[in-house]
Amino acid sequence: MITHHTANPDAGKGLLAALIVVLFWSGFNIVSRLGATATFTPFDIAAMRFGVSGAIALPLFLRFVPRQDWPRHAVLALFGWLGYGIMVYSGFAFAPSAHAGVFVNGGIPFWTVIIMAVMAQFRIPRQTVIALLLSSCGLLLIGFQSLFASARGEQWIGDLLFLGAALCWAIFGLLMRRWQIRPQLGILGIASFSALAYLPVYVLWLPAAIGDASWGAITLQCVYQGIIAALLAGGLYSYAVQKVGAGEASMMLALVPAFSAIGGFLILDETLGPTSIIGIVVGSVGALLGALPPGAHKRMRLFSSR
Repeated sequence: MITHHTANPDAGKGLLAALIVVLFWSGFNIVSRLGATATFTPFDIAAMRFGVSGAIALPLFLRFVPRQDWPRHAVLALFGWLGYGIMVYSGFAFAPSAHAGVFVNGGIPFWTVIIMAVMAQFRIPRQTVIALLLSSCGLLLIGFQSLFASARGEQWIGDLLFLGAALCWAIFGLLMRRWQIRPQLGILGIASFSALAYLPVYVLWLPAAIGDASWGAITLQCVYQGIIAALLAGGLYSYAVQKVGAGEASMMLALVPAFSAIGGFLILDETLGPTSIIGIVVGSVGALLGALPPGAHKRMRLFSSR
């Protein structure tokens, strides 16, 4: 079977952690898109993410993580931050944030379920399949106008990068669960290794425009990318994976486009058409169904009929 937490007393804590990640990631798409379409190159944004989080994490990593565990942390950094981060930031240079909402947040549960299905010899609970279909339909409806509008010829490059980023994050979540690495230590390891691997390459060879940016723009990216998106969201997602499983935690990410659309309507006066509203409802139902333990919906239905 793919999931195993029907009797997990910490499942509520895990789902709460995943919900906080949804809130953080709802702002991540907007902040990253602002940076990628302004002065910064995608490599600048990645450097701020890895630089800030690495400076905070490295001293703690060296003190608390046993040396024999370092190779696993390096592998997690390769997928969870280097692969994911560089692909996402590069994708924002080609495609709008609405596409990231569909292909990253929809791609993570998709790839997670596919990989887990292969590992379980394709024994997928029907509840998981229904949840994945509902959340995917909801994401497509939310991003319908952007995805199918007349677009620049290079947007498909961004979409492929977003799908690649989703695959990297799915592998990261599954490895965290399989290796049972404590979330707080795991996030220290991947932040440290990502900074050590990326920053020398960035300084020596990659194109940079950070010197032309304002201090306000630099501060926004450093705080959000390096602390909120990297350390806080990454650590909470790792915690959710440990408590409820990679499949259920990844399904919660399908709520990100819905939260982003609602936030844009309330805060930025963006329009919210009927297609988007239907997509928010359908996608949210799918995400919540996927986050429930297998069989929980049957028990709830039985309880409500008493």
